Amino acid sequence: MTAPAKGSDTAFVYSELFQEYDYGGGHPLKMLRLKLTHRLLKSCGIFEKENVKFVEAVPCTRKEAESVHDHIYLDVLKCIDEGCYFGKDHVRWGLGYGDNPMFAGVYAGSMLGAGASLQAARLVHEGKVKSAFSIAGGLHHAMPARASGFCYINDPAVAIKYLIDKGLKVAYIDIDAHHGDGVQHIFYETDRVLTISLHENGHYLFPGTGFPEHIGMGKGRGYSVNLPFLPGTGDEVFTWGFFEVVLPLLASYRPDIIVTQLGCDTMDTDPLAHLRLTTNGFIRMVEYFAESGIPWVALGGGGYDVPKVARCWSLTFGAMAGLDLPDELPKEYIALLKEHGYSGKELRDKRSVPQDKDEIHRQRVGAEEMLMTLRQEVFSVIGVK
Repeated sequence: MTAPAKGSDTAFVYSELFQEYDYGGGHPLKMLRLKLTHRLLKSCGIFEKENVKFVEAVPCTRKEAESVHDHIYLDVLKCIDEGCYFGKDHVRWGLGYGDNPMFAGVYAGSMLGAGASLQAARLVHEGKVKSAFSIAGGLHHAMPARASGFCYINDPAVAIKYLIDKGLKVAYIDIDAHHGDGVQHIFYETDRVLTISLHENGHYLFPGTGFPEHIGMGKGRGYSVNLPFLPGTGDEVFTWGFFEVVLPLLASYRPDIIVTQLGCDTMDTDPLAHLRLTTNGFIRMVEYFAESGIPWVALGGGGYDVPKVARCWSLTFGAMAGLDLPDELPKEYIALLKEHGYSGKELRDKRSVPQDKDEIHRQRVGAEEMLMTLRQEVFSVIGVK
């Protein structure tokens, strides 16, 4: 095994070319959120800091994508970029309707996003940085031969596959509102990856999976961990569940490196999910990763309140680099928000969303029931006492 060397810097992996990867005007996933994150950090002077590295993203190779994905499926994506028409056959690949439209650039953009996440993993593994953030990554729903949930190439899985091929034990922690089903599926039968997903209960939200009894198979039995939360869950209960699950499992599993999916669709203002987190709860979890001392690959993910995503991910990168960002948004960034029809003046939410005691109690009881199953079925396998 080649353990990650100890770097001291933090890398931000990005490309302006991400803006050319466009799902279409009516689609909820906007590449603008990536641009706004980059511009907010730039306006705060982050990229001028000595311990920060800006890394231009490059696409992953076909061989690297095939470490996870079926080669015929990749041929289909590439053919879309070249203007091919599939009739009704595209449906078998999850393409061309609803979540996963077919458009020019879908292959090139997906390969660029996957390449960025792979770069982040490589930089951390090689000890060039202590942590790296690929904000275009985190597309955790894609299956080996099928697009799903806005995701065409599963960049977290591509990055994780690279790391385990280097002999590393990987813990993947996913705090997106939606279950990280694609990553779980790909590593469901191995103990080299511990997948932990905290998300809204699948009875109420896509993809309808991620229940605590889904714990892995074969050598992977006990290494898939799911903690679903009831709709309406806010900072208090979600972060309680996070610390009850993530801390003991990481302490017992002792990964060489962590890969995190930091979707922001858990926010109370997000239009596609039903959780009620604010930047306060989100940053508590992010700060834990930053303070853990474990080599860290951070990926983006969901989030459909565009300016809120930019604020969350800017706070994330600040925590990764050990920098305290000013609460007042820079004037040039406020002007950019207005240019795109948004507003805002402050980086952090002032307080958590108010909830009455009965509501919090109901959410906590629901989470405790799920946690009980995990303690019975998973914790002993990982060695939690």
